[in-house]
Amino acid sequence: MAFSFPAFSYIVALIIDAFLIFFSIFHIIAFDELKTDYKNPIDQCNSLNPLVLPEYALHFLFNLLFLFSGEWLSLALNIPLIAYHIYRYANRPVMTGPGLYDPTSIMNTDVLFSCQREGWIKLAVYLLSFFYYLYGMIMALIAS
Repeated sequence: MAFSFPAFSYIVALIIDAFLIFFSIFHIIAFDELKTDYKNPIDQCNSLNPLVLPEYALHFLFNLLFLFSGEWLSLALNIPLIAYHIYRYANRPVMTGPGLYDPTSIMNTDVLFSCQREGWIKLAVYLLSFFYYLYGMIMALIAS
């Protein structure tokens, strides 16, 4: 049994996707704490904003590996989320530092609801992707 680059790509994607699942769970919990007034918006945004760029970079990293290994279906399944990340970051509120969440507008009901929904959708996508990457890794290991 040989170890191929597509198998390596899927292994890296599995590990990174596990981190992205934890990031999504953290975001969901953070927005729930905001909704129930357990934490103030400034502290919550200060803890959420530093995680935005690492999340995007990790997601882009394993998709770059899919591109180099020729895993076109896996890459195609991730293109919509990459495009959404680019759109979301390009249309973020004007802030001094990196991140997406502005403490002055995060408590708005519409913004809070959309951020919460975004977290749940990302969690679902990352969970489904995790099982797909597990399948892809097994198929890549069997094929080589």
